[in-house]
Amino acid sequence: MTNPKPNGKVPAMNTYTMPRTLVNQIMRHAQQSPEAEVCGLVGGRDGQACTVYPIDNVADEPDHLFTMAAPAQIAAMRQMREQDEALYAIYHSHPHAPAEPSLRDVEEAAYPDALYLIISLNTKGVLELRAYQLHDQRVSEAELIVEET
Repeated sequence: MTNPKPNGKVPAMNTYTMPRTLVNQIMRHAQQSPEAEVCGLVGGRDGQACTVYPIDNVADEPDHLFTMAAPAQIAAMRQMREQDEALYAIYHSHPHAPAEPSLRDVEEAAYPDALYLIISLNTKGVLELRAYQLHDQRVSEAELIVEET
């Protein structure tokens, strides 16, 4: 789901890496709530993801929407600062949809420098995790390399 440039060419895909341990934490979080979207933040340092911060979803319709609990989101951002981290990624799950940004995901994307991770539980046997850059109502899929530690 990449928006082509005006000349018809698809923009080059940016590449990001994450340790398998962090990816596993995010996937487990999604599996713990198969009927509701889960969400959270990933902190990073020196361009490397290093900490997962699960945040409660307080949306009125959590089966297809997510709204991060403001106090927990603020606390996670504070912890990142205290650990000399910056926001690396924002993640959420889609229990009944593909791992692609919804129109609402695109419209509400407020951190253009963050990577957006979407986990789909709408698969048989294996969860799907895909990465995106969301900026100015544009969607670009990013390559996510899972590093073994």
